[in-house]
Amino acid sequence: MGCIAAVQCAITAILLVSTTVSSDDKTPIPADPSSLNAWFQANVKPLADRKGAIDPALEAAEAKQRTIKVRQDGSGEFKTLKDAINSIPTGNTERVIVDIGPGEYIEKLKIERGKPFVTFLGSPGNMPTLSFAGTAREYGTVYSATLEAEADYFVAANIIIKNSSPRPNGELKGEQAAALRIAGDKSAFYNCRLIGFQDTLCDDKGRHLFKDCYIEGTVDYIFGSGKSLYLGTELQVIADAKGNFITAQARTSEAEDTGFSFVHCKVGGTGKGAYLGRAWQPRPRVVFAYTTMSSAVSPEGWSNNSHPERDGTASFGEYKCDGEGANPCRPS
Repeated sequence: MGCIAAVQCAITAILLVSTTVSSDDKTPIPADPSSLNAWFQANVKPLADRKGAIDPALEAAEAKQRTIKVRQDGSGEFKTLKDAINSIPTGNTERVIVDIGPGEYIEKLKIERGKPFVTFLGSPGNMPTLSFAGTAREYGTVYSATLEAEADYFVAANIIIKNSSPRPNGELKGEQAAALRIAGDKSAFYNCRLIGFQDTLCDDKGRHLFKDCYIEGTVDYIFGSGKSLYLGTELQVIADAKGNFITAQARTSEAEDTGFSFVHCKVGGTGKGAYLGRAWQPRPRVVFAYTTMSSAVSPEGWSNNSHPERDGTASFGEYKCDGEGANPCRPS
Protein backbone atom coordinates (compact mmCIF):
# COMPACT_ATOMS: atom_id res chain seq x y z
CA MET A 1 0.00 0.00 0.00
CA GLY A 2 1.04 3.65 -0.16
CA CYS A 3 2.28 3.87 3.44
CA ILE A 4 3.35 7.50 3.34
CA ALA A 5 0.07 8.60 1.79
CA ALA A 6 -1.87 6.73 4.47
CA VAL A 7 0.26 8.22 7.21
CA GLN A 8 -0.55 11.69 5.91
CA CYS A 9 -4.30 11.02 5.94
CA ALA A 10 -6.19 14.29 5.89
CA ILE A 11 -8.20 15.51 8.83
CA THR A 12 -10.13 18.37 7.27
CA ALA A 13 -11.06 20.03 10.53
CA ILE A 14 -9.48 19.21 13.88
CA LEU A 15 -11.07 20.69 16.94
CA LEU A 16 -9.24 21.64 20.10
CA VAL A 17 -11.13 21.94 23.39
CA SER A 18 -12.45 25.52 23.23
CA THR A 19 -10.22 26.79 20.42
CA THR A 20 -11.13 25.42 17.03
CA VAL A 21 -8.30 24.55 14.72
CA SER A 22 -7.87 23.32 11.19
CA SER A 23 -4.91 21.39 9.84
CA ASP A 24 -2.72 21.85 6.80
CA ASP A 25 -2.86 18.30 5.44
CA LYS A 26 0.00 18.87 2.98
CA THR A 27 2.76 19.03 5.60
CA PRO A 28 4.14 15.57 6.49
CA ILE A 29 4.19 14.41 10.08
CA PRO A 30 7.86 14.49 11.19
CA ALA A 31 9.79 11.27 11.80
CA ASP A 32 11.42 12.71 14.92
CA PRO A 33 8.98 12.42 17.85
CA SER A 34 10.58 15.40 19.58
CA SER A 35 9.39 17.55 16.67
CA LEU A 36 5.80 16.35 16.84
CA ASN A 37 4.39 19.04 19.11
CA ALA A 38 6.08 21.78 17.11
CA TRP A 39 4.60 20.31 13.92
CA PHE A 40 1.18 20.19 15.54
CA GLN A 41 1.32 23.79 16.71
CA ALA A 42 2.59 24.98 13.32
CA ASN A 43 0.05 23.12 11.23
CA VAL A 44 -3.04 23.07 13.41
CA LYS A 45 -3.99 26.70 13.35
CA PRO A 46 -6.24 28.64 15.77
CA LEU A 47 -9.56 29.86 14.47
CA ALA A 48 -8.30 33.43 14.22
CA ASP A 49 -5.75 32.33 11.63
CA ARG A 50 -8.24 30.31 9.58
CA LYS A 51 -11.24 32.60 9.25
CA GLY A 52 -12.83 32.19 5.87
CA ALA A 53 -10.99 28.92 5.27
CA ILE A 54 -13.11 26.54 7.37
CA ASP A 55 -16.74 25.48 7.35
CA PRO A 56 -18.90 28.60 7.78
CA ALA A 57 -21.16 26.82 10.28
CA LEU A 58 -18.15 25.86 12.39
CA GLU A 59 -16.74 29.38 12.31
CA ALA A 60 -20.09 30.78 13.40
CA ALA A 61 -20.44 28.23 16.20
CA GLU A 62 -17.03 29.04 17.65
CA ALA A 63 -17.91 32.72 17.77
CA LYS A 64 -20.80 31.92 20.15
CA GLN A 65 -19.36 29.68 22.87
CA ARG A 66 -21.08 28.89 26.12
CA THR A 67 -20.19 26.62 29.04
CA ILE A 68 -22.37 24.24 31.04
CA LYS A 69 -21.00 22.93 34.34
CA VAL A 70 -21.82 19.41 35.51
CA ARG A 71 -21.01 18.66 39.15
CA GLN A 72 -22.19 15.69 41.15
CA ASP A 73 -22.22 17.78 44.33
CA GLY A 74 -24.81 20.14 42.86
CA SER A 75 -22.49 23.12 42.44
CA GLY A 76 -23.01 23.19 38.66
CA GLU A 77 -26.05 23.71 36.47
CA PHE A 78 -26.58 19.95 36.29
CA LYS A 79 -25.72 16.86 38.33
CA THR A 80 -25.88 14.42 35.42
CA LEU A 81 -24.45 14.47 31.93
CA LYS A 82 -27.72 13.25 30.48
CA ASP A 83 -29.51 16.34 31.79
CA ALA A 84 -26.77 18.56 30.38
CA ILE A 85 -27.06 16.94 26.95
CA ASN A 86 -30.85 17.24 27.05
CA SER A 87 -30.50 20.98 27.64
CA ILE A 88 -28.73 21.43 24.30
CA PRO A 89 -31.33 22.17 21.62
CA THR A 90 -31.69 20.13 18.46
CA GLY A 91 -30.25 22.22 15.66
CA ASN A 92 -27.64 23.71 18.00
CA THR A 93 -25.49 26.36 16.30
CA GLU A 94 -23.01 27.35 19.02
CA ARG A 95 -20.04 25.66 20.68
CA VAL A 96 -21.30 24.19 23.95
CA ILE A 97 -18.53 23.24 26.37
CA VAL A 98 -19.74 20.73 28.95
CA ASP A 99 -17.33 21.26 31.85
CA ILE A 100 -17.39 17.96 33.75
CA GLY A 101 -16.34 17.79 37.39
CA PRO A 102 -14.50 14.83 38.93
CA GLY A 103 -16.18 11.57 39.82
CA GLU A 104 -17.72 8.56 38.09
CA TYR A 105 -20.84 9.24 36.04
CA ILE A 106 -22.70 5.96 35.60
CA GLU A 107 -24.84 6.87 32.61
CA LYS A 108 -25.47 5.64 29.08
CA LEU A 109 -25.04 8.72 26.91
CA LYS A 110 -25.87 9.69 23.36
CA ILE A 111 -25.19 12.94 21.56
CA GLU A 112 -27.63 12.82 18.68
CA ARG A 113 -26.79 13.96 15.17
CA GLY A 114 -28.85 17.14 15.53
CA LYS A 115 -26.62 18.44 18.35
CA PRO A 116 -23.27 19.40 16.75
CA PHE A 117 -20.49 21.54 18.26
CA VAL A 118 -20.40 19.88 21.69
CA THR A 119 -17.23 19.59 23.80
CA PHE A 120 -16.81 17.31 26.83
CA LEU A 121 -14.06 18.84 28.98
CA GLY A 122 -12.51 17.37 32.11
CA SER A 123 -9.55 18.37 34.25
CA PRO A 124 -6.27 16.62 33.33
CA GLY A 125 -5.36 16.38 37.00
CA ASN A 126 -8.64 14.77 38.07
CA MET A 127 -10.27 13.26 35.01
CA PRO A 128 -13.96 12.35 35.25
CA THR A 129 -15.03 8.82 34.34
CA LEU A 130 -18.05 8.04 32.16
CA SER A 131 -19.09 4.47 32.88
CA PHE A 132 -21.84 2.06 31.90
CA ALA A 133 -22.18 -1.73 31.58
CA GLY A 134 -23.87 -2.05 28.19
CA THR A 135 -23.34 -5.22 26.15
CA ALA A 136 -24.15 -6.44 22.66
CA ARG A 137 -26.65 -8.84 24.16
CA GLU A 138 -28.83 -5.93 25.29
CA TYR A 139 -28.10 -3.21 22.76
CA GLY A 140 -26.17 -4.71 19.84
CA THR A 141 -22.41 -4.29 19.59
CA VAL A 142 -22.34 -0.84 17.98
CA TYR A 143 -24.96 0.60 20.32
CA SER A 144 -23.57 -0.91 23.53
CA ALA A 145 -21.21 2.05 23.99
CA THR A 146 -21.17 4.08 27.16
CA LEU A 147 -20.91 7.20 25.01
CA GLU A 148 -22.29 7.45 21.47
CA ALA A 149 -21.34 10.66 19.69
CA GLU A 150 -23.28 10.92 16.43
CA ALA A 151 -23.07 14.70 15.99
CA ASP A 152 -20.40 16.44 13.92
CA TYR A 153 -17.64 18.55 15.48
CA PHE A 154 -17.66 16.67 18.79
CA VAL A 155 -14.60 17.12 21.01
CA ALA A 156 -13.56 15.35 24.21
CA ALA A 157 -10.54 16.24 26.32
CA ASN A 158 -9.28 14.79 29.61
CA ILE A 159 -12.07 12.20 29.91
CA ILE A 160 -12.05 8.51 30.88
CA ILE A 161 -14.70 6.53 29.00
CA LYS A 162 -15.24 3.00 30.26
CA ASN A 163 -17.49 0.04 29.63
CA SER A 164 -17.75 -1.60 33.04
CA SER A 165 -19.23 -4.90 31.82
CA PRO A 166 -17.46 -8.03 33.09
CA ARG A 167 -14.64 -9.42 31.02
CA PRO A 168 -16.00 -11.81 28.34
CA ASN A 169 -15.40 -15.46 29.13
CA GLY A 170 -16.59 -16.88 25.81
CA GLU A 171 -19.48 -18.73 27.39
CA LEU A 172 -22.24 -16.29 26.51
CA LYS A 173 -23.31 -14.66 23.27
CA GLY A 174 -23.27 -10.91 23.00
CA GLU A 175 -20.41 -10.19 25.38
CA GLN A 176 -18.97 -7.44 23.19
CA ALA A 177 -19.04 -4.14 25.08
CA ALA A 178 -17.98 -0.81 23.59
CA ALA A 179 -16.85 2.17 25.61
CA LEU A 180 -17.13 4.73 22.81
CA ARG A 181 -18.90 4.92 19.48
CA ILE A 182 -17.94 7.91 17.35
CA ALA A 183 -20.10 8.41 14.25
CA GLY A 184 -19.97 12.15 13.64
CA ASP A 185 -17.61 13.87 11.21
CA LYS A 186 -14.65 16.12 12.09
CA SER A 187 -14.37 15.06 15.72
CA ALA A 188 -11.36 14.95 18.03
CA PHE A 189 -10.22 13.35 21.29
CA TYR A 190 -7.34 14.70 23.38
CA ASN A 191 -5.81 12.97 26.39
CA CYS A 192 -8.74 10.57 26.73
CA ARG A 193 -8.62 7.03 28.11
CA LEU A 194 -10.87 4.35 26.58
CA ILE A 195 -11.31 1.28 28.79
CA GLY A 196 -12.84 -2.05 27.83
CA PHE A 197 -12.18 -5.56 26.58
CA GLN A 198 -13.70 -6.67 23.27
CA ASP A 199 -14.71 -3.85 20.85
CA THR A 200 -13.67 -1.00 23.14
CA LEU A 201 -13.78 1.69 20.45
CA CYS A 202 -16.29 1.71 17.62
CA ASP A 203 -14.65 4.15 15.21
CA ASP A 204 -17.86 3.93 13.25
CA LYS A 205 -17.73 6.57 10.52
CA GLY A 206 -16.44 10.04 9.82
CA ARG A 207 -13.06 11.77 10.11
CA HIS A 208 -11.49 11.75 13.56
CA LEU A 209 -8.33 12.61 15.46
CA PHE A 210 -7.16 10.82 18.60
CA LYS A 211 -4.15 12.61 20.12
CA ASP A 212 -2.27 11.59 23.28
CA CYS A 213 -4.94 9.03 24.15
CA TYR A 214 -4.85 5.59 25.79
CA ILE A 215 -6.93 2.70 24.42
CA GLU A 216 -7.00 -0.80 25.89
CA GLY A 217 -8.74 -4.05 25.02
CA THR A 218 -8.48 -7.66 23.92
CA VAL A 219 -10.16 -8.39 20.58
CA ASP A 220 -10.98 -5.94 17.76
CA TYR A 221 -10.75 -3.15 20.25
CA ILE A 222 -10.53 -0.50 17.56
CA PHE A 223 -13.06 -1.30 14.84
CA GLY A 224 -15.33 0.34 12.30
CA SER A 225 -15.37 2.38 9.09
CA GLY A 226 -13.87 5.65 10.27
CA LYS A 227 -11.10 7.63 8.59
CA SER A 228 -8.97 8.40 11.60
CA LEU A 229 -5.52 9.51 12.68
CA TYR A 230 -4.21 8.18 15.99
CA LEU A 231 -1.32 10.41 17.01
CA GLY A 232 0.93 9.81 20.03
CA THR A 233 -1.57 7.30 21.39
CA GLU A 234 -0.87 4.25 23.57
CA LEU A 235 -2.50 0.94 22.62
CA GLN A 236 -2.57 -1.52 25.51
CA VAL A 237 -3.16 -5.21 24.73
CA ILE A 238 -4.84 -7.17 27.53
CA ALA A 239 -3.96 -10.88 27.36
CA ASP A 240 -6.82 -13.05 26.12
CA ALA A 241 -6.93 -16.83 25.75
CA LYS A 242 -8.77 -16.50 22.42
CA GLY A 243 -6.02 -14.32 20.98
CA ASN A 244 -5.58 -10.59 20.55
CA PHE A 245 -6.48 -8.37 17.60
CA ILE A 246 -5.99 -4.63 17.87
CA THR A 247 -7.85 -3.38 14.80
CA ALA A 248 -10.73 -4.60 12.65
CA GLN A 249 -11.15 -1.89 10.04
CA ALA A 250 -14.37 -2.38 8.07
CA ARG A 251 -13.60 -1.09 4.57
CA THR A 252 -15.41 -3.22 1.96
CA SER A 253 -14.52 -1.64 -1.41
CA GLU A 254 -11.88 0.45 -3.16
CA ALA A 255 -14.42 3.26 -3.44
CA GLU A 256 -14.50 3.77 0.34
CA ASP A 257 -12.18 6.52 1.56
CA THR A 258 -11.64 5.14 5.06
CA GLY A 259 -8.80 3.75 7.13
CA PHE A 260 -6.85 3.98 10.37
CA SER A 261 -3.39 5.61 10.63
CA PHE A 262 -1.34 5.15 13.81
CA VAL A 263 1.59 7.57 13.95
CA HIS A 264 4.13 7.92 16.79
CA CYS A 265 2.09 5.50 18.89
CA LYS A 266 3.12 2.81 21.39
CA VAL A 267 1.86 -0.78 21.42
CA GLY A 268 2.34 -2.71 24.65
CA GLY A 269 0.53 -4.72 27.28
CA THR A 270 0.26 -8.18 28.79
CA GLY A 271 -0.97 -9.91 25.64
CA LYS A 272 1.32 -12.05 23.53
CA GLY A 273 0.98 -12.70 19.82
CA ALA A 274 -1.35 -9.76 19.24
CA TYR A 275 -2.17 -9.01 15.61
CA LEU A 276 -2.02 -5.38 14.57
CA GLY A 277 -5.15 -5.96 12.53
CA ARG A 278 -7.30 -8.54 10.86
CA ALA A 279 -9.22 -8.53 7.62
CA TRP A 280 -12.68 -8.43 9.16
CA GLN A 281 -13.95 -7.08 5.82
CA PRO A 282 -12.48 -7.59 2.32
CA ARG A 283 -10.49 -4.34 1.99
CA PRO A 284 -9.36 -2.99 5.36
CA ARG A 285 -6.80 -0.19 5.35
CA VAL A 286 -4.52 0.24 8.39
CA VAL A 287 -1.00 1.63 8.71
CA PHE A 288 1.40 1.99 11.63
CA ALA A 289 4.23 4.52 11.23
CA TYR A 290 7.02 5.65 13.56
CA THR A 291 5.43 3.42 16.21
CA THR A 292 7.17 1.52 19.01
CA MET A 293 5.95 -2.06 19.31
CA SER A 294 6.65 -4.33 22.28
CA SER A 295 6.84 -8.12 22.28
CA ALA A 296 3.04 -8.12 22.68
CA VAL A 297 2.85 -7.94 18.86
CA SER A 298 2.76 -11.21 16.91
CA PRO A 299 5.73 -11.89 14.59
CA GLU A 300 3.11 -12.38 11.86
CA GLY A 301 1.76 -8.89 12.44
CA TRP A 302 -1.45 -9.21 10.43
CA SER A 303 -4.24 -11.74 9.95
CA ASN A 304 -6.36 -12.51 6.89
CA ASN A 305 -9.09 -13.66 9.29
CA SER A 306 -9.10 -17.14 7.71
CA HIS A 307 -9.80 -15.62 4.29
CA PRO A 308 -6.66 -16.24 2.18
CA GLU A 309 -8.16 -14.28 -0.71
CA ARG A 310 -8.00 -11.14 1.43
CA ASP A 311 -4.20 -11.27 1.45
CA GLY A 312 -4.44 -9.58 -1.93
CA THR A 313 -7.08 -7.00 -1.06
CA ALA A 314 -6.23 -5.87 2.48
CA SER A 315 -4.05 -2.74 2.74
CA PHE A 316 -1.94 -3.27 5.84
CA GLY A 317 1.34 -1.43 6.27
CA GLU A 318 4.19 -0.55 8.62
CA TYR A 319 6.60 2.33 8.10
CA LYS A 320 9.74 2.97 10.15
CA CYS A 321 8.44 1.32 13.32
CA ASP A 322 10.76 0.09 16.07
CA GLY A 323 10.81 -2.06 19.19
CA GLU A 324 10.88 -5.79 19.82
CA GLY A 325 7.57 -6.35 18.06
CA ALA A 326 8.39 -4.37 14.92
CA ASN A 327 9.33 -6.21 11.72
CA PRO A 328 9.73 -4.23 8.49
CA CYS A 329 10.11 -7.43 6.46
CA ARG A 330 6.86 -9.18 7.28
CA PRO A 331 4.23 -9.32 4.54
CA SER A 332 1.34 -6.90 4.79
